[in-house]
Amino acid sequence: MHLFYTPDIQNIEFYQLTEEESKHAVRVLRLEINDEVWLTDGKGNLMKAIILENHPKRCTLQILHRFEKYGKRNYRLHLAVAPTKNIERFEWFLEKATEIGVDEITPILCEHSERTSIKSDRLEKVISAAMKQSLKAYHPILNPMMKFADVLKHVTASAKLMAWCEAPADERIENFVKPAEDALIFIGPEGGFSQKEIEMAKLAHTHLVSISSSRLRTETAALVACHSIAFLNKK
Repeated sequence: MHLFYTPDIQNIEFYQLTEEESKHAVRVLRLEINDEVWLTDGKGNLMKAIILENHPKRCTLQILHRFEKYGKRNYRLHLAVAPTKNIERFEWFLEKATEIGVDEITPILCEHSERTSIKSDRLEKVISAAMKQSLKAYHPILNPMMKFADVLKHVTASAKLMAWCEAPADERIENFVKPAEDALIFIGPEGGFSQKEIEMAKLAHTHLVSISSSRLRTETAALVACHSIAFLNKK
């Protein structure tokens, strides 16, 4: 099953892949006329199509069937994560979180952050590739980098959590999030959240949780949190 990300696709019968995707379909995947492919707009719509013209610059498809809300989950997960100094580690987290299931990601700037900027275009490509590889119809939203305090003030999820290495071992994610409940989880930088940020989180009724008995890297902690929510919703 070959899945292509087509965010601009409309409710039409025929569609032409971009030059980049056409080249991938014809030169790399070596797809032929009448071969079956799948398309998604990243908003839950999945479309089955066949190739009408396998030109490497303008691969033309015919849409056969449409499926709405494909793979839609009954919860929404928002991860607010401080990007790592080594951006490749953050990209790894984005890839794996997309595969497991995440709806929104906000890179956050904290007092102890070692990275203060990101290249969104590159990160969007990582997410898109992971979405296609894992055959998902929803493309996670990647927000611009924001200050921790600003994200804290504008959250809408009913469950707000902050991963904190000093939280009691029995203060786990599952104690504060119910199945099918929307959640926002904050993951701090390599140096951890500052005491000021911890106090701000408490004032905003954010639960401080322990996600492991080990001291985890930022990207590992974010992925553990993502998997914990996914596991909780499969019970």
